[in-house]
Amino acid sequence: MSETKANEIVRAVTTEDLPAVLRWRNHPDVRRYMYQSHEITLAEHSAWFERVSADTGHHLCIVESGRVPLGFVQFKRAGNGGVVDWGFYLTPEAPRGSGRRLGRAALSHAFGPLALHKVCGQALAFNERSIALHRALGFEDEGVLRDQHFDGEQYHSVYCFGILATEWPIPGGQAS
Repeated sequence: MSETKANEIVRAVTTEDLPAVLRWRNHPDVRRYMYQSHEITLAEHSAWFERVSADTGHHLCIVESGRVPLGFVQFKRAGNGGVVDWGFYLTPEAPRGSGRRLGRAALSHAFGPLALHKVCGQALAFNERSIALHRALGFEDEGVLRDQHFDGEQYHSVYCFGILATEWPIPGGQAS
């Protein structure tokens, strides 16, 4: 568990968190931005948690502020040497500005206690808020995968981002 200056706490997901995490993930405002946008069943969710919990390359986290969850963050090993892909979503009840708070806390955890080298992110081209958040957190644009994702009806491009441990925190104190 780690804590930021703004009192956000990053902690590991427990089995007790699974119903809430599933509810957040299945909320229409979250699902619409996922590669797999169908409603996840409890059986799928439980199997996923069991599988990734046994994988040392996965870190599943809840970010809280004042003991109230802001959202979920996942770090998944993408290569050797501390390079991970991340994914995240807010709780449907999260107040405005929670994305930056969650992102700052998660990246401080990634480059602090987890001692990672690089965090990579992706966002579907129509997810303008996620693209803006990555840039606001200091991620560099690393490319666009044109028509990379087919949602069953149309193709979408995917924006790719990366941030190195040496680039965190953002100069000027914006990350704290």
